[in-house]
Amino acid sequence: MLTISQLAPDRNLALELVRATEAAAIAAGPWVGAGDKLSADGAAVNAMRSLLSSVHFDGQVIIGEGEKDQAPMLFNGEKVGTGQGAACDVAVDPIDGTRLTAMGLENALSVLAVADAGTMLDASSVFYMEKLVTGPEAAEFVDLRLPVKENLRLIAKATGRDIRQLTVSVLNRERHQGLVTEIHEAGARTRALIDGDVAAAIAAVREGTGIDALMGIGGSPEGVITACAIKALGGVIQGRMFPTSEEERERGIAAGLDMEKIYATNDLVSGDNCYFSATGITTGDLLQGLRLDRHTIHTQSLAMRSATGTVRVIDAEHSLTKWN
Repeated sequence: MLTISQLAPDRNLALELVRATEAAAIAAGPWVGAGDKLSADGAAVNAMRSLLSSVHFDGQVIIGEGEKDQAPMLFNGEKVGTGQGAACDVAVDPIDGTRLTAMGLENALSVLAVADAGTMLDASSVFYMEKLVTGPEAAEFVDLRLPVKENLRLIAKATGRDIRQLTVSVLNRERHQGLVTEIHEAGARTRALIDGDVAAAIAAVREGTGIDALMGIGGSPEGVITACAIKALGGVIQGRMFPTSEEERERGIAAGLDMEKIYATNDLVSGDNCYFSATGITTGDLLQGLRLDRHTIHTQSLAMRSATGTVRVIDAEHSLTKWN
């Protein structure tokens, strides 16, 4: 008879997931700055799928990527892993920031998250989510339903600073013009993002990044992935579904999503045994990007496990000849 410990993913899984994000990042490397985001994404997807096939777990993709723009994808419902071992929910984004990769801009990552089976929210029926992310000190005080200025005041008070010292990451989109104005009128500064709100959200809860919060509307799948990281780091993500049409709204309701609910971290991922891995493709707030010399590919990754609160920064060297 299997014990509970045999049914749950174990600590060795964290490093196995790093191998998968490293492979995806390295595969995307030749496409950095090449102007072809679909080829970059396709290479990363194939590499991640290949590595995941060797991981000892029974995984099912709950949060896939690619549905929005018909890119190459690890699709929702796809089975990954050897099919043996613990049953797990899997969230993948072989490249968070395909446009960043294609343009050679900062903050592109390869990302992968795993949790106990049945614990990840399937938010794929509504692509966008309004988000508020901040670190552990202010986590219990902020509320997405409050005015922007009030949340900034609460973050400043919790961290012992003036609002003028706060920096908020916001995706650079027309829909956020009003939000940016509110942040500036409150006295805080903004950090405009071209893409890549997973990196920015994690930077908002990780010390030493210079980012104090993330606000605005971004991908709901990325929100679930971010929640897995926050489980290990502390802090909070709050999200509210943001359908862009009545058809999408109805589809979300049919899938069991509540359009008015504020989804907290534990609503997005209810389990306490989460794993998160990210490898830098281009250098950004969170990680160093790929670096190439004559014989070696250098990568930097984060590996996190929520059950222990362990966060590892892993610098690795890969033989260019053997990788090829």
